Amino acid sequence: MKAQPTYDDANLILKLYDLRREEKLRAARKWFGSMPALKSREEFLKTCPAGSDENAYFRMVTTYWEMAASFVVHGVLNRELFYRANNMELLLVWEKIRRMVPELRAFNNDALRYKQIEEVAFGFIEYLNQNAPGFYEKWSAGFARPA
Repeated sequence: MKAQPTYDDANLILKLYDLRREEKLRAARKWFGSMPALKSREEFLKTCPAGSDENAYFRMVTTYWEMAASFVVHGVLNRELFYRANNMELLLVWEKIRRMVPELRAFNNDALRYKQIEEVAFGFIEYLNQNAPGFYEKWSAGFARPA
């Protein structure tokens, strides 16, 4: 049986939404949405050089979604409510970074890097495949780029 969302879940969703409206995070999210999907650490370093606004924006967006995903992973926030309330943005973030994540984890010897985003993204993909068959496959095809 699915866990029923609570008023606390709803309030946390609203707080997360409110954080997304903060001016700097809004600018970072806008930039991140226009950023190409990254295939490697090298491509990341070219797109987001250390000390640049782009690097700060990248870190701001990914740490926001890693924090939000941590609430789901640890049972603080209802998983299905999170999926339905966030309109694909976490999946957008995952699609933009997923190809380079294994290399970043290996380079930094950090197996936990973006692990919570990954876990929630995989769950969200499964949820979409069960409830909207074919949607994720079609939507995510837009992120594939030739090697």
